[in-house]
Amino acid sequence: MERAGPLPHPSVPHADLMNASFSDRRAANATSPPRGAGGGAGGVGGGGGGGAGEEQEEVSGLSLRVSLALTLSLITLATTLANAFVIATIYRSRKLRTAANLLVASLAVTDLLVSVLVMPVSALYTVCGTWTLGQALCDLWLSSDITCCTASILHLCVIALDRYWAVTDAVEYSRKRTPTRAAAMIATAWVIAVCISLPPFFWRQVRAEEEVTACSVNADHVFYTLYSTFGAFYIPTLLLLALYGRIYVEARRRILKRSPSGPPGGKRLTSARLAPSGSPASAASAASGASLTYGTNDASSSSSCGQVTVTVSDALLEKKRVSAAREKKATKTLGIILGAYIGCWLPFFMYTLLVPACASCFYPELFDAFTWLGYLNSLINPIIYTMSNEDFKRAFKRAFSFRCCRA
Repeated sequence: MERAGPLPHPSVPHADLMNASFSDRRAANATSPPRGAGGGAGGVGGGGGGGAGEEQEEVSGLSLRVSLALTLSLITLATTLANAFVIATIYRSRKLRTAANLLVASLAVTDLLVSVLVMPVSALYTVCGTWTLGQALCDLWLSSDITCCTASILHLCVIALDRYWAVTDAVEYSRKRTPTRAAAMIATAWVIAVCISLPPFFWRQVRAEEEVTACSVNADHVFYTLYSTFGAFYIPTLLLLALYGRIYVEARRRILKRSPSGPPGGKRLTSARLAPSGSPASAASAASGASLTYGTNDASSSSSCGQVTVTVSDALLEKKRVSAAREKKATKTLGIILGAYIGCWLPFFMYTLLVPACASCFYPELFDAFTWLGYLNSLINPIIYTMSNEDFKRAFKRAFSFRCCRA
């Protein structure tokens, strides 16, 4: 495919930029003489030593490719299994079939598509260094890459928006939080992702007689550059920061409001029992911190052989403590989700902005690493969203125990 310049454009999402880097590298390799040719240039010791050095370099390169292929294959397989297991768990458990978990299941489906349609082809392209699958599969892979990766990012926004409404308007949103509404939000995310991925194919020009050795999208249109970049990453990131910031503030406000520092205002549950002085039961009651002890103060009285322990507990206070603990856990989970997303995708987009301003800063290997770091977010998503949910943990335990019993 024809390219406008030696460096990839900074704003084409995901596979496009990665493919552009491969295209430039392959073009350079095609125009340069092989190592060891031309009077020993690139050889070791010149003359006869060049053959041995080149053979050793080929062995080293082959080992590196095998290691790279195994690593990328393991990441792809782990991503597939993790997301498939989330989908199967939600499908098998009726308790998990809620509107909120429907969004999580849709995110898992999207990440599963990334692991099935995008990552295997990208791994082959990364290891081989040239495109050998033809123009039709190139178009299919590019559209799948842009659409699925963008849809995965937009699903994070949809889940954040759902949680924001659930926190800030719990009573009213509980009536609106239906599977139909969740399906509409999912459809909106996919429509936006498709709208971002389609425009490059309207101006695509391919000559049938040309051999396709590189698979990339022509990114010479400035409007599409801005449109795709902001639609696929920057706007969703700003939305996530705003939503999770508001959720954190609301959760913090609830924690402070439910703090047990003030006098208890709820119902009290009182119990009383007679226990001998110095007995373990009496000591345990006294150590509870919420007990009142009534007994005789006359040490000389022989009839004072015991004491009555009255324990007062505040049921409402206990509920507030549990609720505050849950709010803290939810806030921590939000931080992990946002940190994982930014940690996976920000290096990719920051590097693509740096390359046009600093041509000497472009390294294809580093660019490939940032691309796969973005793909890695599809593996992290199911781990975060499920391990932070107690219902998912119990469902996992039941599934594993059931399989162990059958085995």
